[in-house]
Amino acid sequence: MLAIVAMALSAAPVYSASCESLAQLKLADTTITTATNVAAGSFIPPNAPNSRPIGDLAAFCRVAATLKPSSDSDIRIEVWMPAAGWNGKFMGVGNGGWAGQISYAALVTALKDGYATASTDTGHEGASARFVPGHPEKLVDFAYRAVPEMTVKGKAITAAFYDQSVKRSYWNGCSTGGRQGMKEAQMFPGDYDGIIAGAPASNWVALMTGIVWGAHAAHRNEPGNLTEANLARLHDAVLKACDASDGLKDGVLEDPTRCKFDPKVLECGSEPGCFTPAQVAAVRMMYSGPVNPRTRQMIYPGMVPGSELGWDPAVGLQPLGIAVSHFQYVVFNNPKWAYSQLDYDSDVAQAWKLDTGLITAMDPNLKPFFDRGGKLLQYHGWNDQQISPLNSVNYYNSVLRALGRRASQSSYRLFMQPGVKHCRGGNGTDRFEAVRTLEEWVEQGKTPERILSTHMTGGKVDRSRPMCPYPQVAVYKGSGSTDDAANFVCRLR
Repeated sequence: MLAIVAMALSAAPVYSASCESLAQLKLADTTITTATNVAAGSFIPPNAPNSRPIGDLAAFCRVAATLKPSSDSDIRIEVWMPAAGWNGKFMGVGNGGWAGQISYAALVTALKDGYATASTDTGHEGASARFVPGHPEKLVDFAYRAVPEMTVKGKAITAAFYDQSVKRSYWNGCSTGGRQGMKEAQMFPGDYDGIIAGAPASNWVALMTGIVWGAHAAHRNEPGNLTEANLARLHDAVLKACDASDGLKDGVLEDPTRCKFDPKVLECGSEPGCFTPAQVAAVRMMYSGPVNPRTRQMIYPGMVPGSELGWDPAVGLQPLGIAVSHFQYVVFNNPKWAYSQLDYDSDVAQAWKLDTGLITAMDPNLKPFFDRGGKLLQYHGWNDQQISPLNSVNYYNSVLRALGRRASQSSYRLFMQPGVKHCRGGNGTDRFEAVRTLEEWVEQGKTPERILSTHMTGGKVDRSRPMCPYPQVAVYKGSGSTDDAANFVCRLR
Protein backbone atom coordinates (compact mmCIF):
# COMPACT_ATOMS: atom_id res chain seq x y z
CA MET A 1 0.00 0.00 0.00
CA LEU A 2 2.80 2.42 0.90
CA ALA A 3 4.52 1.61 -2.37
CA ILE A 4 1.36 2.48 -4.31
CA VAL A 5 1.07 5.81 -2.48
CA ALA A 6 4.73 6.59 -3.14
CA MET A 7 4.29 5.83 -6.85
CA ALA A 8 1.23 8.10 -7.02
CA LEU A 9 3.08 10.94 -5.35
CA SER A 10 6.06 10.59 -7.65
CA ALA A 11 3.73 10.67 -10.68
CA ALA A 12 2.02 13.88 -9.57
CA PRO A 13 3.05 16.93 -11.61
CA VAL A 14 5.51 19.31 -10.04
CA TYR A 15 4.80 22.80 -11.29
CA SER A 16 7.64 25.29 -11.57
CA ALA A 17 5.46 28.11 -10.29
CA SER A 18 2.95 28.34 -7.50
CA CYS A 19 -0.35 29.90 -8.45
CA GLU A 20 0.28 32.94 -6.24
CA SER A 21 3.71 33.55 -7.79
CA LEU A 22 2.07 34.13 -11.18
CA ALA A 23 1.09 37.56 -9.90
CA GLN A 24 4.71 38.53 -10.53
CA LEU A 25 4.77 37.22 -14.10
CA LYS A 26 5.81 39.88 -16.59
CA LEU A 27 4.04 39.90 -19.96
CA ALA A 28 3.86 42.71 -22.51
CA ASP A 29 0.88 45.07 -22.08
CA THR A 30 -0.36 42.92 -19.21
CA THR A 31 -1.11 43.52 -15.54
CA ILE A 32 -1.96 40.43 -13.53
CA THR A 33 -4.49 41.48 -10.91
CA THR A 34 -5.28 38.15 -9.27
CA ALA A 35 -3.49 34.83 -8.95
CA THR A 36 -5.07 32.55 -6.40
CA ASN A 37 -5.80 28.91 -5.71
CA VAL A 38 -9.49 28.01 -5.68
CA ALA A 39 -10.35 25.02 -3.51
CA ALA A 40 -12.47 22.21 -4.93
CA GLY A 41 -16.19 22.87 -4.69
CA SER A 42 -15.79 26.45 -3.50
CA PHE A 43 -16.12 28.61 -6.62
CA ILE A 44 -19.05 31.01 -6.87
CA PRO A 45 -19.27 32.89 -10.21
CA PRO A 46 -18.87 36.66 -9.64
CA ASN A 47 -21.83 37.30 -11.97
CA ALA A 48 -24.03 35.15 -9.72
CA PRO A 49 -22.85 36.06 -6.20
CA ASN A 50 -25.95 34.65 -4.51
CA SER A 51 -25.64 31.22 -6.09
CA ARG A 52 -24.24 28.16 -4.42
CA PRO A 53 -20.66 27.05 -4.98
CA ILE A 54 -20.15 24.69 -7.93
CA GLY A 55 -19.75 21.53 -5.93
CA ASP A 56 -18.29 19.28 -8.61
CA LEU A 57 -15.61 21.72 -9.77
CA ALA A 58 -12.10 20.54 -8.96
CA ALA A 59 -9.41 22.80 -7.49
CA PHE A 60 -7.79 25.22 -9.90
CA CYS A 61 -5.47 28.19 -10.21
CA ARG A 62 -7.41 31.31 -11.16
CA VAL A 63 -5.53 34.17 -12.80
CA ALA A 64 -7.16 37.47 -13.73
CA ALA A 65 -5.35 40.06 -15.85
CA THR A 66 -5.90 43.33 -17.67
CA LEU A 67 -4.47 43.74 -21.17
CA LYS A 68 -3.73 47.09 -22.80
CA PRO A 69 -2.57 46.53 -26.39
CA SER A 70 -3.67 50.10 -27.23
CA SER A 71 -3.76 53.32 -25.23
CA ASP A 72 -7.53 52.97 -24.78
CA SER A 73 -7.71 49.22 -24.26
CA ASP A 74 -8.90 47.70 -20.99
CA ILE A 75 -9.32 44.01 -21.82
CA ARG A 76 -10.03 41.80 -18.85
CA ILE A 77 -9.28 38.10 -19.04
CA GLU A 78 -9.35 35.12 -16.74
CA VAL A 79 -7.20 32.02 -17.12
CA TRP A 80 -8.12 28.88 -15.18
CA MET A 81 -5.70 25.96 -14.80
CA PRO A 82 -6.50 22.61 -13.17
CA ALA A 83 -4.53 21.98 -9.99
CA ALA A 84 -4.35 18.33 -11.04
CA GLY A 85 -5.21 16.30 -14.12
CA TRP A 86 -4.34 18.89 -16.76
CA ASN A 87 -4.71 17.35 -20.20
CA GLY A 88 -1.85 19.44 -21.61
CA LYS A 89 -4.20 21.52 -23.77
CA PHE A 90 -5.63 25.05 -23.86
CA MET A 91 -9.17 26.12 -24.69
CA GLY A 92 -10.40 29.63 -25.43
CA VAL A 93 -14.14 30.11 -24.90
CA GLY A 94 -16.43 32.62 -26.56
CA ASN A 95 -19.02 35.23 -25.64
CA GLY A 96 -22.56 36.09 -26.62
CA GLY A 97 -24.08 39.31 -27.97
CA TRP A 98 -21.92 42.34 -27.26
CA ALA A 99 -19.93 40.30 -24.71
CA GLY A 100 -18.99 42.66 -21.86
CA GLN A 101 -18.32 39.96 -19.28
CA ILE A 102 -16.26 36.85 -18.61
CA SER A 103 -18.00 33.63 -19.76
CA TYR A 104 -17.83 31.78 -16.44
CA ALA A 105 -20.15 28.92 -17.41
CA ALA A 106 -17.97 28.11 -20.42
CA LEU A 107 -14.83 28.24 -18.28
CA VAL A 108 -16.40 25.77 -15.85
CA THR A 109 -17.19 23.32 -18.66
CA ALA A 110 -13.69 23.50 -20.16
CA LEU A 111 -12.02 23.10 -16.76
CA LYS A 112 -14.10 20.00 -16.02
CA ASP A 113 -12.78 18.55 -19.28
CA GLY A 114 -9.21 18.97 -18.03
CA TYR A 115 -8.32 22.05 -20.05
CA ALA A 116 -6.45 25.16 -19.09
CA THR A 117 -8.98 27.68 -20.29
CA ALA A 118 -9.44 31.41 -20.81
CA SER A 119 -12.21 33.95 -21.38
CA THR A 120 -12.34 37.69 -21.98
CA ASP A 121 -14.89 40.48 -21.62
CA THR A 122 -13.52 41.79 -24.98
CA GLY A 123 -12.53 45.11 -23.44
CA HIS A 124 -15.71 46.60 -22.01
CA GLU A 125 -18.49 46.02 -19.50
CA GLY A 126 -22.17 45.69 -20.31
CA ALA A 127 -24.29 44.02 -22.96
CA SER A 128 -24.67 46.92 -25.38
CA ALA A 129 -22.51 49.06 -27.69
CA ARG A 130 -22.64 52.11 -25.40
CA PHE A 131 -18.88 51.80 -25.01
CA VAL A 132 -18.23 52.60 -28.69
CA PRO A 133 -18.70 56.40 -29.17
CA GLY A 134 -15.36 58.13 -28.75
CA HIS A 135 -13.51 54.83 -28.28
CA PRO A 136 -12.56 53.36 -31.67
CA GLU A 137 -9.83 51.21 -30.13
CA LYS A 138 -12.37 49.56 -27.83
CA LEU A 139 -14.47 48.69 -30.87
CA VAL A 140 -11.41 47.05 -32.41
CA ASP A 141 -10.89 45.11 -29.19
CA PHE A 142 -14.46 43.79 -29.33
CA ALA A 143 -14.33 43.16 -33.08
CA TYR A 144 -11.23 40.95 -33.14
CA ARG A 145 -8.26 42.05 -30.99
CA ALA A 146 -9.29 40.89 -27.52
CA VAL A 147 -9.45 37.18 -28.38
CA PRO A 148 -5.95 36.75 -29.88
CA GLU A 149 -4.54 38.91 -27.07
CA MET A 150 -6.25 36.67 -24.52
CA THR A 151 -5.05 33.58 -26.37
CA VAL A 152 -1.38 34.54 -26.49
CA LYS A 153 -1.32 35.72 -22.87
CA GLY A 154 -3.39 32.78 -21.70
CA LYS A 155 -0.98 30.29 -23.23
CA ALA A 156 1.99 32.12 -21.69
CA ILE A 157 0.41 32.06 -18.23
CA THR A 158 -0.40 28.37 -18.65
CA ALA A 159 3.16 27.55 -19.73
CA ALA A 160 4.58 29.44 -16.76
CA PHE A 161 2.37 27.55 -14.31
CA TYR A 162 3.01 24.06 -15.69
CA ASP A 163 6.55 24.71 -16.94
CA GLN A 164 5.67 23.28 -20.31
CA SER A 165 4.16 24.55 -23.49
CA VAL A 166 0.58 23.84 -24.45
CA LYS A 167 0.35 20.74 -26.69
CA ARG A 168 -2.88 21.64 -28.47
CA SER A 169 -5.17 24.66 -28.55
CA TYR A 170 -8.90 24.72 -29.24
CA TRP A 171 -11.61 27.36 -29.50
CA ASN A 172 -15.24 26.77 -28.52
CA GLY A 173 -17.95 29.38 -28.98
CA CYS A 174 -21.49 29.94 -30.26
CA SER A 175 -23.22 33.06 -31.63
CA THR A 176 -20.75 35.89 -31.00
CA GLY A 177 -18.42 33.14 -29.85
CA GLY A 178 -18.88 31.51 -33.24
CA ARG A 179 -18.02 34.79 -34.94
CA GLN A 180 -14.93 35.10 -32.74
CA GLY A 181 -13.87 31.63 -33.83
CA MET A 182 -14.31 32.59 -37.47
CA LYS A 183 -12.18 35.69 -36.94
CA GLU A 184 -9.46 33.55 -35.40
CA ALA A 185 -9.44 31.19 -38.39
CA GLN A 186 -9.46 34.08 -40.88
CA MET A 187 -7.06 36.54 -39.21
CA PHE A 188 -4.98 34.60 -36.67
CA PRO A 189 -4.57 31.11 -38.15
CA GLY A 190 -1.75 30.18 -35.78
CA ASP A 191 -3.72 30.61 -32.56
CA TYR A 192 -5.77 27.40 -32.56
CA ASP A 193 -5.41 23.88 -33.91
CA GLY A 194 -9.16 23.40 -33.98
CA ILE A 195 -12.16 25.71 -33.83
CA ILE A 196 -15.78 25.00 -32.90
CA ALA A 197 -17.97 27.78 -34.31
CA GLY A 198 -21.65 27.42 -33.49
CA ALA A 199 -24.34 29.56 -35.16
CA PRO A 200 -21.76 32.27 -35.86
CA ALA A 201 -22.88 35.90 -35.92
CA SER A 202 -20.29 36.32 -38.66
CA ASN A 203 -22.16 38.45 -41.20
CA TRP A 204 -22.50 41.14 -38.55
CA VAL A 205 -23.84 44.21 -40.39
CA ALA A 206 -26.22 42.14 -42.49
CA LEU A 207 -27.39 40.29 -39.38
CA MET A 208 -28.10 43.53 -37.52
CA THR A 209 -30.09 44.66 -40.54
CA GLY A 210 -31.97 41.38 -40.66
CA ILE A 211 -33.02 41.66 -37.01
CA VAL A 212 -34.47 45.13 -37.62
CA TRP A 213 -36.18 43.83 -40.77
CA GLY A 214 -37.92 41.18 -38.67
CA ALA A 215 -39.35 43.86 -36.39
CA HIS A 216 -40.50 45.85 -39.39
CA ALA A 217 -42.20 42.78 -40.78
CA ALA A 218 -44.01 41.98 -37.56
CA HIS A 219 -45.12 45.50 -36.74
CA ARG A 220 -45.26 47.28 -40.06
CA ASN A 221 -48.99 48.09 -39.90
CA GLU A 222 -49.93 47.53 -36.28
CA PRO A 223 -48.33 46.46 -32.99
CA GLY A 224 -48.41 42.71 -32.66
CA ASN A 225 -49.12 42.12 -36.33
CA LEU A 226 -47.87 38.55 -35.79
CA THR A 227 -48.99 37.23 -32.43
CA GLU A 228 -47.86 34.03 -30.73
CA ALA A 229 -51.16 32.45 -31.71
CA ASN A 230 -50.55 33.43 -35.35
CA LEU A 231 -47.08 31.93 -35.25
CA ALA A 232 -48.37 28.68 -33.75
CA ARG A 233 -50.96 28.35 -36.53
CA LEU A 234 -48.35 29.23 -39.14
CA HIS A 235 -45.96 26.63 -37.79
CA ASP A 236 -48.66 23.96 -37.83
CA ALA A 237 -49.45 24.82 -41.45
CA VAL A 238 -45.79 24.53 -42.42
CA LEU A 239 -45.51 21.11 -40.81
CA LYS A 240 -48.72 19.98 -42.48
CA ALA A 241 -47.31 21.01 -45.85
CA CYS A 242 -43.72 19.82 -45.50
CA ASP A 243 -43.07 17.54 -42.52
CA ALA A 244 -43.55 14.28 -44.41
CA SER A 245 -41.59 15.41 -47.47
CA ASP A 246 -38.32 14.18 -45.97
CA GLY A 247 -39.78 10.68 -45.63
CA LEU A 248 -40.60 10.94 -41.93
CA LYS A 249 -43.39 12.76 -40.14
CA ASP A 250 -41.75 13.71 -36.85
CA GLY A 251 -42.34 17.42 -36.29
CA VAL A 252 -38.92 18.35 -37.67
CA LEU A 253 -37.91 19.46 -41.17
CA GLU A 254 -34.69 17.70 -42.09
CA ASP A 255 -33.94 20.21 -44.86
CA PRO A 256 -36.20 23.29 -44.66
CA THR A 257 -34.89 24.63 -47.99
CA ARG A 258 -36.92 21.90 -49.72
CA CYS A 259 -40.16 23.11 -48.14
CA LYS A 260 -42.29 25.02 -50.67
CA PHE A 261 -44.86 26.67 -48.44
CA ASP A 262 -47.03 29.64 -49.42
CA PRO A 263 -48.43 31.50 -46.38
CA LYS A 264 -51.28 32.77 -48.54
CA VAL A 265 -53.12 29.52 -47.73
CA LEU A 266 -53.80 31.07 -44.30
CA GLU A 267 -55.45 34.16 -45.79
CA CYS A 268 -59.11 33.17 -45.57
CA GLY A 269 -61.16 36.26 -44.77
CA SER A 270 -62.46 37.34 -41.38
CA GLU A 271 -62.98 33.90 -39.85
CA PRO A 272 -61.20 33.09 -36.56
CA GLY A 273 -57.61 32.04 -37.18
CA CYS A 274 -57.43 33.55 -40.64
CA PHE A 275 -54.48 35.76 -41.57
CA THR A 276 -54.98 39.23 -42.97
CA PRO A 277 -53.17 40.22 -46.17
CA ALA A 278 -50.82 42.31 -44.01
CA GLN A 279 -49.98 39.30 -41.88
CA VAL A 280 -49.29 37.16 -44.93
CA ALA A 281 -47.01 39.91 -46.24
CA ALA A 282 -45.23 39.97 -42.87
CA VAL A 283 -44.60 36.23 -43.02
CA ARG A 284 -43.17 36.56 -46.50
CA MET A 285 -40.86 39.30 -45.27
CA MET A 286 -39.61 37.03 -42.49
CA TYR A 287 -38.85 34.26 -44.97
CA SER A 288 -37.26 36.57 -47.53
CA GLY A 289 -34.95 38.54 -45.25
CA PRO A 290 -34.04 42.19 -45.85
CA VAL A 291 -33.92 43.44 -49.44
CA ASN A 292 -32.48 46.68 -50.75
CA PRO A 293 -35.52 48.65 -51.99
CA ARG A 294 -33.56 50.24 -54.82
CA THR A 295 -31.50 47.36 -56.20
CA ARG A 296 -33.80 44.52 -55.01
CA GLN A 297 -30.70 42.64 -53.90
CA MET A 298 -30.87 40.48 -50.79
CA ILE A 299 -29.02 41.98 -47.83
CA TYR A 300 -29.29 38.98 -45.53
CA PRO A 301 -31.09 35.63 -45.80
CA GLY A 302 -34.34 35.23 -43.92
CA MET A 303 -35.72 32.62 -41.56
CA VAL A 304 -36.52 29.16 -42.89
CA PRO A 305 -39.81 27.22 -42.75
CA GLY A 306 -40.17 25.42 -39.44
CA SER A 307 -38.57 28.17 -37.33
CA GLU A 308 -41.79 30.17 -36.80
CA LEU A 309 -42.25 29.44 -33.09
CA GLY A 310 -38.95 31.17 -32.35
CA TRP A 311 -39.48 34.41 -34.23
CA ASP A 312 -38.66 36.51 -31.18
CA PRO A 313 -38.65 39.87 -32.97
CA ALA A 314 -42.20 39.19 -34.09
CA VAL A 315 -43.79 38.81 -30.68
CA GLY A 316 -42.24 41.83 -28.96
CA LEU A 317 -42.58 45.49 -29.79
CA GLN A 318 -38.83 45.99 -30.26
CA PRO A 319 -36.19 44.00 -32.15
CA LEU A 320 -33.32 42.41 -30.28
CA GLY A 321 -31.36 45.09 -28.47
CA ILE A 322 -28.09 43.90 -30.01
CA ALA A 323 -29.16 45.30 -33.38
CA VAL A 324 -30.68 48.53 -32.09
CA SER A 325 -27.50 49.14 -30.09
CA HIS A 326 -25.33 48.64 -33.18
CA PHE A 327 -27.15 51.29 -35.17
CA GLN A 328 -27.46 53.67 -32.23
CA TYR A 329 -23.82 53.66 -31.14
CA VAL A 330 -21.69 52.24 -33.96
CA VAL A 331 -23.43 53.63 -37.03
CA PHE A 332 -25.25 56.83 -36.02
CA ASN A 333 -23.87 57.76 -32.59
CA ASN A 334 -27.42 58.62 -31.58
CA PRO A 335 -28.90 56.81 -28.54
CA LYS A 336 -32.38 58.06 -29.50
CA TRP A 337 -32.32 56.37 -32.90
CA ALA A 338 -35.36 54.11 -33.38
CA TYR A 339 -35.47 51.02 -35.56
CA SER A 340 -38.44 52.36 -37.52
CA GLN A 341 -36.08 54.96 -39.04
CA LEU A 342 -33.78 52.50 -40.81
CA ASP A 343 -33.33 53.08 -44.54
CA TYR A 344 -32.41 49.75 -46.12
CA ASP A 345 -30.46 51.45 -48.87
CA SER A 346 -28.47 54.45 -47.62
CA ASP A 347 -28.31 53.57 -43.92
CA VAL A 348 -27.21 50.01 -44.56
CA ALA A 349 -24.59 51.26 -47.03
CA GLN A 350 -23.27 53.57 -44.30
CA ALA A 351 -23.15 50.67 -41.84
CA TRP A 352 -21.13 48.59 -44.31
CA LYS A 353 -18.76 51.48 -44.98
CA LEU A 354 -18.02 51.81 -41.27
CA ASP A 355 -17.45 48.08 -40.81
CA THR A 356 -15.29 47.11 -43.83
CA GLY A 357 -14.69 43.70 -42.28
CA LEU A 358 -14.02 45.05 -38.79
CA ILE A 359 -16.64 42.99 -36.95
CA THR A 360 -17.87 41.01 -39.93
CA ALA A 361 -16.11 37.65 -40.38
CA MET A 362 -16.99 36.42 -43.88
CA ASP A 363 -13.55 36.16 -45.53
CA PRO A 364 -13.58 32.77 -47.33
CA ASN A 365 -9.79 32.51 -47.51
CA LEU A 366 -9.09 29.92 -44.82
CA LYS A 367 -6.05 28.57 -46.64
CA PRO A 368 -3.47 29.78 -44.05
CA PHE A 369 -5.51 28.07 -41.30
CA PHE A 370 -5.93 24.87 -43.30
CA ASP A 371 -2.29 24.81 -44.42
CA ARG A 372 -1.06 24.56 -40.85
CA GLY A 373 -3.45 21.70 -40.14
CA GLY A 374 -6.29 23.71 -38.59
CA LYS A 375 -9.76 22.13 -38.45
CA LEU A 376 -13.02 24.08 -38.42
CA LEU A 377 -16.17 22.42 -37.08
CA GLN A 378 -19.19 24.65 -37.64
CA TYR A 379 -22.76 23.88 -36.58
CA HIS A 380 -26.04 25.73 -36.93
CA GLY A 381 -29.64 24.97 -35.99
CA TRP A 382 -32.09 25.10 -38.88
CA ASN A 383 -34.67 26.66 -36.51
CA ASP A 384 -32.33 29.41 -35.31
CA GLN A 385 -34.57 32.34 -34.41
CA GLN A 386 -31.79 34.94 -34.18
CA ILE A 387 -29.20 34.20 -36.87
CA SER A 388 -30.32 32.87 -40.23
CA PRO A 389 -28.95 29.34 -40.73
CA LEU A 390 -28.69 30.14 -44.44
CA ASN A 391 -25.82 32.49 -43.60
CA SER A 392 -23.75 29.50 -42.47
CA VAL A 393 -24.66 27.62 -45.64
CA ASN A 394 -23.70 30.62 -47.77
CA TYR A 395 -20.35 31.03 -46.04
CA TYR A 396 -19.54 27.32 -46.32
CA ASN A 397 -20.24 27.42 -50.05
CA SER A 398 -18.09 30.54 -50.43
CA VAL A 399 -15.12 28.70 -48.89
CA LEU A 400 -15.63 25.75 -51.23
CA ARG A 401 -15.72 28.11 -54.21
CA ALA A 402 -12.57 29.91 -53.05
CA LEU A 403 -10.44 26.91 -52.11
CA GLY A 404 -12.03 23.94 -53.82
CA ARG A 405 -14.23 21.22 -52.40
CA ARG A 406 -11.53 18.63 -51.75
CA ALA A 407 -9.15 20.97 -49.92
CA SER A 408 -11.96 22.50 -47.90
CA GLN A 409 -13.77 19.35 -46.82
CA SER A 410 -10.63 17.78 -45.37
CA SER A 411 -10.39 20.71 -42.94
CA TYR A 412 -13.88 22.20 -42.71
CA ARG A 413 -17.20 20.56 -41.90
CA LEU A 414 -20.57 22.25 -41.48
CA PHE A 415 -23.29 20.38 -39.58
CA MET A 416 -26.83 21.69 -39.87
CA GLN A 417 -29.18 20.71 -37.02
CA PRO A 418 -32.83 20.08 -37.94
CA GLY A 419 -35.32 21.49 -35.45
CA VAL A 420 -32.66 23.21 -33.31
CA LYS A 421 -32.90 26.85 -32.24
CA HIS A 422 -30.11 29.35 -31.56
CA CYS A 423 -27.13 27.40 -30.17
CA ARG A 424 -29.44 24.98 -28.35
CA GLY A 425 -33.10 24.15 -27.75
CA GLY A 426 -36.06 23.22 -29.92
CA ASN A 427 -37.62 19.92 -30.97
CA GLY A 428 -34.46 18.68 -32.67
CA THR A 429 -31.50 16.76 -31.29
CA ASP A 430 -29.42 19.64 -29.97
CA ARG A 431 -26.76 17.97 -27.81
CA PHE A 432 -23.54 16.46 -29.17
CA GLU A 433 -19.90 15.95 -28.22
CA ALA A 434 -18.37 18.84 -30.15
CA VAL A 435 -15.09 18.98 -28.24
CA ARG A 436 -14.44 15.24 -28.41
CA THR A 437 -15.27 15.23 -32.12
CA LEU A 438 -12.83 18.05 -32.79
CA GLU A 439 -10.09 16.46 -30.67
CA GLU A 440 -10.37 13.20 -32.61
CA TRP A 441 -10.25 15.09 -35.89
CA VAL A 442 -7.17 17.14 -34.98
CA GLU A 443 -5.26 14.57 -32.96
CA GLN A 444 -6.24 11.28 -34.64
CA GLY A 445 -7.17 12.38 -38.15
CA LYS A 446 -10.75 11.10 -37.78
CA THR A 447 -12.74 13.38 -40.08
CA PRO A 448 -16.31 13.54 -38.74
CA GLU A 449 -18.60 11.77 -41.22
CA ARG A 450 -21.54 11.80 -38.79
CA ILE A 451 -21.98 12.96 -35.19
CA LEU A 452 -24.37 11.44 -32.70
CA SER A 453 -26.80 14.05 -31.35
CA THR A 454 -29.53 13.69 -28.76
CA HIS A 455 -32.65 15.39 -27.46
CA MET A 456 -33.48 15.35 -23.76
CA THR A 457 -36.72 15.76 -21.87
CA GLY A 458 -36.73 15.88 -18.10
CA GLY A 459 -33.03 15.09 -18.01
CA LYS A 460 -33.43 11.87 -20.03
CA VAL A 461 -32.51 11.18 -23.66
CA ASP A 462 -35.69 10.53 -25.64
CA ARG A 463 -34.33 10.78 -29.19
CA SER A 464 -31.03 10.40 -31.01
CA ARG A 465 -30.16 11.23 -34.60
CA PRO A 466 -27.00 11.55 -36.64
CA MET A 467 -25.81 15.05 -37.49
CA CYS A 468 -24.63 14.88 -41.09
CA PRO A 469 -21.98 16.99 -42.83
CA TYR A 470 -23.68 19.49 -45.11
CA PRO A 471 -25.13 19.00 -47.69
CA GLN A 472 -25.92 15.45 -46.54
CA VAL A 473 -29.04 14.82 -44.47
CA ALA A 474 -30.15 12.03 -42.14
CA VAL A 475 -32.39 9.54 -43.96
CA TYR A 476 -34.47 6.91 -42.19
CA LYS A 477 -33.60 3.34 -43.25
CA GLY A 478 -37.25 2.31 -43.11
CA SER A 479 -37.28 0.07 -40.05
CA GLY A 480 -36.64 0.36 -36.33
CA SER A 481 -37.34 3.21 -33.95
CA THR A 482 -37.30 6.67 -35.49
CA ASP A 483 -35.88 7.91 -32.18
CA ASP A 484 -32.69 5.84 -32.60
CA ALA A 485 -29.78 7.27 -34.61
CA ALA A 486 -28.72 3.74 -35.58
CA ASN A 487 -31.69 3.57 -37.94
CA PHE A 488 -30.54 6.54 -40.05
CA VAL A 489 -27.88 7.03 -42.70
CA CYS A 490 -26.26 10.24 -43.91
CA ARG A 491 -26.57 10.81 -47.64
CA LEU A 492 -27.30 13.39 -50.28
CA ARG A 493 -30.93 13.86 -51.27
